[in-house]
Amino acid sequence: MVVEHIVKRKGHKERFDEKKLYGSVYGACLVADMHENKCEQVAQYVTNVIKKKLKRKKVISSEEMAKITEATLKKKNKEAAFMYKTHRDIS
Repeated sequence: MVVEHIVKRKGHKERFDEKKLYGSVYGACLVADMHENKCEQVAQYVTNVIKKKLKRKKVISSEEMAKITEATLKKKNKEAAFMYKTHRDIS
């Protein structure tokens, strides 16, 4: 079982949606001028890694999820990781 809920910044819970995670990573890769195929590969990789890391957790904060996502993305592309973090900071 993968994480069920994310505790958002304002304190409410939301069901974990891997499509949102994938989309955020994919978008960061696009902004970092990566080719679409590479964006898909990296987004799928990061999503899979996150799901494996969080397999035994039922709830996680959005902040903790973001830190893990950023660190995982950084291993693939530092600029995309920067874009991911920057987007989170301004949204």
